[in-house]
Amino acid sequence: MNKTSYTNLAKTWEYVEDRAFARQSPDLNEARQAAERNGVPQGSAAQAELLSLLVRMLGASSVIAVGTGSVVETLQLINGLNGAGQLTAVDSSAQGIAIIRRLFATLSDRTQTTLRAVNAPVGTFLPRLNAGDYDLIVVAGDASNYAATFEQAPHLLGEHGVIVFTDMMALEDPDANGGVMNPADRGDKAVAMREFLDVVQSDERFDTALTPSGTGLLVALKR
Repeated sequence: MNKTSYTNLAKTWEYVEDRAFARQSPDLNEARQAAERNGVPQGSAAQAELLSLLVRMLGASSVIAVGTGSVVETLQLINGLNGAGQLTAVDSSAQGIAIIRRLFATLSDRTQTTLRAVNAPVGTFLPRLNAGDYDLIVVAGDASNYAATFEQAPHLLGEHGVIVFTDMMALEDPDANGGVMNPADRGDKAVAMREFLDVVQSDERFDTALTPSGTGLLVALKR
């Protein structure tokens, strides 16, 4: 692939992201701005839009969102549920869960979706949940969220349930130095995601696809 091809791909990503950002609802814009004012950066608008569509495509009624203040993604998952089902947001950070709870408070009179926000490490909380009750799990944020959630995924997901991992290229870290693609980036998340990608894609219990959506989206379908 030559330099022109790489330039076109970069422009494509920018165009898609700008278009998705322009399509965000006032609620999404407000949620993004509020989170970023509180020092919690938000991820790709196009990626969040895709997650909302995935909820609808799966006909999901029970969703888990694991993240670190992932407000935009969480709100798009709620939008995908379209006033039905339930969403459980798990965040181990006090700041992140406070933002999620404020979001849920603003939505309490506007949606029939059951919303639950839990402040706990995923490795502690997820094993308490009922087996096979969940259609979709979305993982974002700190590197520690990924392996701990994947460990519980076969137990939590129902037949043909899906788990999605965002930021697989580890580019959302403010200290990222090229992320997974740059072997010289030895940051915690870049190192963890290089190893984690191999773990998920070699697991025979799942069919997987890695896509360049956002900052890298890994989708795993339970067989």
